[in-house]
Amino acid sequence: MLGLVACGRGTKEDIVAKARDISRRADLERVLGKPDDITKLGPLETWRYKASNGEVIFLIVGDDVTLQAAGGGDKAK
Repeated sequence: MLGLVACGRGTKEDIVAKARDISRRADLERVLGKPDDITKLGPLETWRYKASNGEVIFLIVGDDVTLQAAGGGDKAK
């Protein structure tokens, strides 16, 4: 059942679309749920959400979502 949660988020593009206008930590968690991984360094947090084709990373400072990036899943040609 736990595996369905991560897969249920969809693709990187789905996650980014859902979080497009979000600027606060509480809103991000409300829309996407708890992240798959959190890394903390002082007031800086990195939230990682696994997608079916990689991952999406959000950089959070205090309560503000300041940056998002999508990566992984692409094979080198």
